[in-house]
Amino acid sequence: MGARPNFMKLAPLAHELTRRGTPHVIVHTGQHYDADMSDSFLASLTIPKPDFNLAVGSGSHAQQTAAVMQRFEPVCLETKPDIVLVYGDVNSTVAAALVAAKLGIRVGHVEAGLRSRDWAMPEEINRVVTDRLSDLLFTPSRDAGENLRAEGVPAERVHFVGNIMIDSLVALLPKARKQNGGAHEPYALVTLHRPANVDDPQRLRELLDALAELGHERKIVFPVHPRTRQRIDGLGLPLRELQLCEPLPYVEFLALQMRATATLTDSGGIQEESTYLGVPCVTMRHNTERPITVECGTNILVADDLAKLRGELAKILAGNAKRGSIPPLWDGRASQRIADIIVGAQLHCDASRTREL
Repeated sequence: MGARPNFMKLAPLAHELTRRGTPHVIVHTGQHYDADMSDSFLASLTIPKPDFNLAVGSGSHAQQTAAVMQRFEPVCLETKPDIVLVYGDVNSTVAAALVAAKLGIRVGHVEAGLRSRDWAMPEEINRVVTDRLSDLLFTPSRDAGENLRAEGVPAERVHFVGNIMIDSLVALLPKARKQNGGAHEPYALVTLHRPANVDDPQRLRELLDALAELGHERKIVFPVHPRTRQRIDGLGLPLRELQLCEPLPYVEFLALQMRATATLTDSGGIQEESTYLGVPCVTMRHNTERPITVECGTNILVADDLAKLRGELAKILAGNAKRGSIPPLWDGRASQRIADIIVGAQLHCDASRTREL
């Protein structure tokens, strides 16, 4: 695991393997390394202290990927795992998959098959390469399996298990509800971190201006990602209409999501969580690797169209929000299905295979 979204996917599977008495080793690459982005998140998910912390820190995509590979290879040689499980689509994911594949160790990809079809997104490259290297591909939705079949991945490698992030959400809902008592002023919840939205000063300024407009009608709560905070500070805007705060531990953030009037985001995972919670979600992206949240859930894409953003928010505030439903197998038991597969006969069969890269 390397980043906050990975932690949420690893946690329920680590707990399930522990419950079954299945030995496993947890490796934290250190891609997210500060207290707000790592330590507090691990604590809120009750993930035990990792057996290894590679402490790779920040850097360019090439530097980060190379550092994970260099530091993860000795871990594999020391522990001699039967399988390496990787999560999601961050640099740590593809780096660990490459190391394992080159050492002849089986790779399992949790959250396989998602596609945005946008090659400008580094995550898309990570997803496609990781899936090509994987022996067991655990998909969260039916469209993910269809993507893999279209790419020629053998059907016996693909397993539709549901969305493991929902396992973490379901497990922690009771704690989140305890923080959800009493009357609260209605508010919208905002997260922004993708380079397309925060690295261009003009684009970021326009988004902040649009949010400030909304702030005159509805309270805006904005937990700010560290890199987004740096970009906002560089603009020197007062932003009195927005309630900015530091990144929150998962349970606290989940409590905010549950009672929000709407969520405005460019995050992939929040699109899924909003769909499960039934909270209207407006996504400031041109595309999504999670189309099930648009087709079935509460999510609406507005790209960089600020007029559409304002229009969708007006509908939500007027009580005309999009209604959604929970996709199949988003039931909090994905980790059990994955554990059934990886501790079963498939793990012990002949690991030889042919890859076409």
